[in-house]
Amino acid sequence: MSFILNRQLMFVLIAAFLGAGGLPAVDFGKQILPVLEKKCLDCHKAPYEEDGRVKKPKGGLRLDAAWAMLKGGETGPALVPGNVAKSYLLEVVTLPKDDDMFMPPKGDPLTADEIQLFKEWIAAGADFGEWKGNMEGAPPEVAAPAKSAEPKPREHDLLYAELEKDLKPAPDAALEAAKTAGAQVAPLRVDGALLRADFLTGVSRCTDDKVAALAGLKEQLVRLDLGRTAVTDAALKSLAGFPRLVALDLRQTEVTDAGLAALKDLPRLQTLNLFGTGITDAGLKQLAELPSLKQVYLFQTKTTPAGLRQLAAARPGLQVSGATK
Repeated sequence: MSFILNRQLMFVLIAAFLGAGGLPAVDFGKQILPVLEKKCLDCHKAPYEEDGRVKKPKGGLRLDAAWAMLKGGETGPALVPGNVAKSYLLEVVTLPKDDDMFMPPKGDPLTADEIQLFKEWIAAGADFGEWKGNMEGAPPEVAAPAKSAEPKPREHDLLYAELEKDLKPAPDAALEAAKTAGAQVAPLRVDGALLRADFLTGVSRCTDDKVAALAGLKEQLVRLDLGRTAVTDAALKSLAGFPRLVALDLRQTEVTDAGLAALKDLPRLQTLNLFGTGITDAGLKQLAELPSLKQVYLFQTKTTPAGLRQLAAARPGLQVSGATK
């Protein structure tokens, strides 16, 4: 196992962590597209006529379609999936504000949180989901892609199929209780009973009692994102015993070693994100006792290289991603 000491490699690490069916990456449609529409598309969309003149995208760069972002403009591709450093789109929004190339040149700049979302999204592979955008001017191979062979089922898809067998949908009352608590709940697959949930629209308002409101979804919940919320160890106690919870994101929360004890009651937990938490080497001993765990992310925690080596030795095959500050 290697220990990553260079912060610039952090997002490559995230990409590997998320790419194998790990914790949900940034949602392009909900978190990236609204920023582009508000702060970028006025100057970077397909040519259009205004006041009798044709307005073309600045620098030949269009950001109104997935194919256009990958193609780029005069400076090359706007983004390189999985490579934050080579993604021009991110470079220009992080330049000093007095730089001639700083974007956007007018209006509100991207906030620190928005820039962080772009970094995570690009590092995780820049997944556009179902969004294609404006297909005007798209090259033929993009507009009408060749048919490809049916892909083989991925390991986590097979797992979800197993977990969903004979599972009844969540009761309407349970879904309403979760919604009232501020959770966004959605089916993992179309018309499926398995669910995923997050509190991305109100992370600061998500406290332990809000997580407890998910109790009615105990049987159906497989993926839960509590990243950047105000939850503590108490929230983990309310999740104990969720039989199908596969992926749990606790990044940048107040969770400590003490809370990890509740994870032993999650028999299917495979992926755990503890980035930016107060977890120490003492907590790693509890992680070693989770037989279903396959991936754990420990970057910017209080763990040490020695502790990470001990965890890797205790659990061969466990993907341990972490580094000291």
